[in-house]
Parts: sequence; C-alpha cells; structure tokens
Amino acid sequence: MTQMEIETDTNILCDDWPDISDITESVIEALSQNLVFHEFSGRTTEISIVLADNAFIRNLNKTYRGKDKPTNVLSFPQDPGSGDREANLGDVILAYETVKEEADSQGKGFEDHVTHLLVHGILHLLAYDHEDDAEAEEMESLEIRVLESLGIKNPYEDIVK
Repeated sequence: MTQMEIETDTNILCDDWPDISDITESVIEALSQNLVFHEFSGRTTEISIVLADNAFIRNLNKTYRGKDKPTNVLSFPQDPGSGDREANLGDVILAYETVKEEADSQGKGFEDHVTHLLVHGILHLLAYDHEDDAEAEEMESLEIRVLESLGIKNPYEDIVK
C-alpha cells in the first residue's frame, strides 16, 4: 500500500469548544484503517474542520441548503482532483450548542457524539450520502464499523426511523 498523509486544519470560531485534536486524529486513523481514503494513496490529503456555533452554522444552512435553522454538522466537499500530489477534500463544520444539546438529550458522551459527527461529515466529503434507503444503509454501516473500531457503540441503535 502506498504511503498516504491526511492533514487536518482546525479553525475554532467558538470558544466553548474543547480541544478535539485527539478525536480528530483517532477519526482519521480509523477511517484510514477502514480504507475510506484508498483512492488518495500516495497523495497528501487535507480536510478542514471548523468548530463553530449555532449562529454561524445556521447562516450556512440557510444560505446553502435553504434551511433557516442550526444543524449539528455540515460538509462542503471540494473537488480533490485526480493524480495531483495534494487533494483538498473540503470542510466539515460543527455547531457547538447543537452538538452539546444532542449529546445531552440522547444520553451520549459529548466526545463520542463529536466523533460520530466527524466520521459522518468526512464521509460526506468522500461522496457518501443518505438521500435514499440504500445510500443511508451503506453510509450508516460504514459509520458503525468505524465507530466500533474506536470503541463507540452504534449511534443508530436507539433511533426510531
């Protein structure tokens, strides 16, 4: 297997966020071990993580998705090109208040929930989606496998669809 380097650039726009650098490193390693970055072998790949607040993400959600409300995570994929030595996969933006509220209301640890949302957001950068049942099943299955490798239980177990 060809050497691959995944770099993350974290921008903190909300002071409430704790240091999540260990979580980010664990997520990238787990995704790499589960071969989701296989097409980027031999390339330096960059992912931007933005730790924001509800106001910031609400504005993005309204502007780009037509939904005037905050959400937990948004992903903005970039075209990574092909064959270049460097690939920018895009941005994953998390909203602190929504993430914290969800973790609390669902009885999940904050760090576990952040880990799940980072996995989810990065998979969106890699063109995974959940627009229909087949896509959702594929994406959720991969999320569950990656999270399990990190010692985090299936986040969908208690969710009624």
